[in-house]
Amino acid sequence: MYPQTDSFLRPWLAAMVMLLPGVGLSLPALAAGAAAVVVEQAESREMTPLIQVAGTVISRNDSRLAAQVDGRVIWVAEVGTSLETGEQAARLDDVLIRDVLVEEQARLAREQANVKFNQAEAQRLAKLAKDNHAAISRLEQAQRDLAISRSELAAANSRIAQSQEKQQRTLIKAPFAGVVTEQFIQAGEWADPGTSIVRLVDTRSLEAQAWIPVTALPYIQTGTRLGLTIAGQPATGSVRTVVPVGDDQSRLYELRLLLDDGAWSAGQSVRISIPVAAARPVTAIPRDALVLRRDGTTVFRILEDNTAERISVETGMAEGEYIEVIGEINPGDTVVTRGAERLRAGQEVTPKQRVASE
Repeated sequence: MYPQTDSFLRPWLAAMVMLLPGVGLSLPALAAGAAAVVVEQAESREMTPLIQVAGTVISRNDSRLAAQVDGRVIWVAEVGTSLETGEQAARLDDVLIRDVLVEEQARLAREQANVKFNQAEAQRLAKLAKDNHAAISRLEQAQRDLAISRSELAAANSRIAQSQEKQQRTLIKAPFAGVVTEQFIQAGEWADPGTSIVRLVDTRSLEAQAWIPVTALPYIQTGTRLGLTIAGQPATGSVRTVVPVGDDQSRLYELRLLLDDGAWSAGQSVRISIPVAAARPVTAIPRDALVLRRDGTTVFRILEDNTAERISVETGMAEGEYIEVIGEINPGDTVVTRGAERLRAGQEVTPKQRVASE
């Protein structure tokens, strides 16, 4: 029906060549059944056994700002308000404190007048006693009255300072820059000392918190770099500290990890790769070389005659795009990383080395 088979296949073969740029196959090679594949070399690599632990992105500064004096709340910052250090997060009514302050200032003026009078009296009696015109006992009494008035003046100054401090503490200020995330009390309610008013979270200073087993402790120190995944995005961080006291129930140890720059948010979940043993040499291949089927995991190795050999393997540790394989794959073997899904054992191939940009 198709007497000119070569002319019939030629357009189809040309289209196949267009779908495999850079492979450089000739039409006769395709016609002969050689499969175009991309290959790489198996390598000997140092890999560290890792486990994945779940963690959470948290803020290093997360505080519940509380009232320090009692009073009626007259204003609270709305949830979502961004505050800089020293800005007001809430305000209490200070009218009673102001009234007390006026009273204390009046007492202060009276004690200042007493000191002035007793000082002048003591000086006058001192001159008279010098000329034997006044009794020494009267001078001593005046000096005692002066000392008492001075102590009363000091007490009055202290009471004013305390009232002024209480008045300042009716203004609840942000101890650090952050965002108001919760309101625990509303305007019009009464607050006692220690009553939580708002929660303030620093969204700029973040770190990851996780709990790790005791087996990981020998391999983690301050400054150790660890890989992690946040919201599906790979990232890295450095260990800030490992709390050297385990939880009584879980027997796990708290890990704090400083995050590299990124668009992270407090409360995000994170998965951290934790070493649990020393690094050891393994045979590693690119993950793309694995062919996952129901009957197991296989890799196609290219022999010297450019035919594909199917090798059953087991997988081990993974690091980046490389994974450990256990089986009849050795460092230096050429394995297929692209096109393996279509291969059959013994099939002829035309291999092409992968370049970095692919």
